[in-house]
Amino acid sequence: MSRADTTERELTAGLFLGSSTTQAYRTAMEQAHQAVTDVYLERATPYSGRSPEQLAFEDREMLPEEGQGLTATIESVAQTVVANSVGTSHPACVAHLQCPPMIPALAAEVLISATNQSLDSWDQAPAATVLETRLIEELADVFGYGDDADGVFTTGGTQSNFMGLLLARNRVLDERFDHDAQVDGLPPAADSLCILCSADAHFTARQAAAQLGLGESAIVSIPTDEHHRLSIDALDSTLTELADSDRQPFALVGTAGTTDFGSIDPLAQLGARAREHDLWFHVDAAYGGALALSDRHREKLRGIETADSIAVDFHKLFYQPLSCGAFLLRDGTHYRYIDRNAAYLNPESDDAAHLVSKSVQTSRRFDALKPYIAFRTLGRDGFGELIDYTLDLATAVAERIEDDPAFELKHEPTLNAVVFRYRPPTDSEEAINDRIRDRLRADGTAMIARTTIDGETCLKFTLLNPRTTVDNVEEILTAIKRHGMALSTGERTEYTRGTKR
Repeated sequence: MSRADTTERELTAGLFLGSSTTQAYRTAMEQAHQAVTDVYLERATPYSGRSPEQLAFEDREMLPEEGQGLTATIESVAQTVVANSVGTSHPACVAHLQCPPMIPALAAEVLISATNQSLDSWDQAPAATVLETRLIEELADVFGYGDDADGVFTTGGTQSNFMGLLLARNRVLDERFDHDAQVDGLPPAADSLCILCSADAHFTARQAAAQLGLGESAIVSIPTDEHHRLSIDALDSTLTELADSDRQPFALVGTAGTTDFGSIDPLAQLGARAREHDLWFHVDAAYGGALALSDRHREKLRGIETADSIAVDFHKLFYQPLSCGAFLLRDGTHYRYIDRNAAYLNPESDDAAHLVSKSVQTSRRFDALKPYIAFRTLGRDGFGELIDYTLDLATAVAERIEDDPAFELKHEPTLNAVVFRYRPPTDSEEAINDRIRDRLRADGTAMIARTTIDGETCLKFTLLNPRTTVDNVEEILTAIKRHGMALSTGERTEYTRGTKR
């Protein structure tokens, strides 16, 4: 036996998938499964309450000289990492747009990671390439696009929003300035370009503008109406002002589900303005796009079919594990503005369906398998029921908050986000809502979010979890009042896991 053969057997035994390592794979999966069920899911709180200082892992080498084996490593990770992870599936974990992942998608993750397909060239992922292409076609139909539509799976809304504005920038430079940005970069005239979006739009619009070389100053922020939607009157006034200036708007971003309020901009009217003024219309539907599967609520997305591009997240209201999103393009020929070829991946002479030229990534996971398995398992009707329940829950919770004098409701929910304030019984520091949130996290009662509205610190429930009930939320509200009363009266009670000490 050669030294190379010996070394290979010594180094790879039990580490890589193969016909001789099926037992090692099964053992590892079972131990990981046990860590999830026994350590993570059986925990009675949505978070352990540990502070950043307590999670420093100072007693552990990140890159030890010698390994300790997989069994010991998973045991250690279970107690130090898994046990101190946010319980996204817990009914009292209602902070962010961080959904409880559904079991069909978790099964898909096992298949994705084990097969390790890369969605850049067809020969690295034959079946995966075909499945993603077919799924994109059907998703485009769900959002009202026609046969010319195209798209690609992404890491989420940030990447999808970037792609929409990237195509918009390259298109305007080509059509208005006869300039190829891919080859020649930005011309001096690009200094005049600007992007219109709501004052409540996601920060990734500004981020994309910066990454595209236009700078955050290229964003023109449009005021919102009383429902936190982009104001059409304000948009019209802004367009008139821009026409009289040296600035050239080239893209209009509509939001279908703002982060704080879940508000949905008047998409049909925005689409009409975009056509009238030759603007690329991009809709950030990362949060609210799931309404397309709800018979009761899809009308809220009316006009989304007029968008040139759409960002959709599956790791929010579609209940898929991170990361999983899609970018949809109404006219697939616009991909020519970012298309490129490499001899070792997608040569021009090759007719295979390579997806690398549709993405800003090269190596890319087979994330399309997660929603595919979920859709096949539940169907559109099943997803619609889950979505409808959480929106009904938000409405019921908002009514209870509004009826309680201890709270101030900040809006009527459009999706399943509810923003409110605790009203202290006496004059007390403005930071009391922040401190209440910190206490809830520290004692493991609940994970809730905070935001700032009109200069006031507010609390927020993001009610994505179909397992959360009104009773669960009422328990959190009771705890908020308990902590609020203690803080406003100067009580120094500390709470640990819901128990005074």
